[in-house]
Amino acid sequence: MDLEQLYRQLKTLNEPKGYYFNRNDVQTRFLIRGLITNRARYGYLCCPCRPAKEDRKADRDIICPCAYREPDVLEYGSCYCGLYVSSAWNDGAIEHRFVPERRPVEKC
Repeated sequence: MDLEQLYRQLKTLNEPKGYYFNRNDVQTRFLIRGLITNRARYGYLCCPCRPAKEDRKADRDIICPCAYREPDVLEYGSCYCGLYVSSAWNDGAIEHRFVPERRPVEKC
């Protein structure tokens, strides 16, 4: 699957759930390329912003969309890596703040 195919697939799956791609298309495509790289490395779409353990079970919480996306977007309007955002974040209706890492240290 190439970048455009994965872009369309993720967009189609996530927008109905209220998760939109970051309006910064350069950043969005950079992150999607990172997902593609990680799929080639590990066999799964591991978050490109977090270190993977190369073990699907250990990395289950950071397979995109990660387990932290929902609370991040609810609280900050953006997920940790900035791939998924709320419509209010994209529209500039809420402040763009730093999203702290929610993943427990022992999983990193």
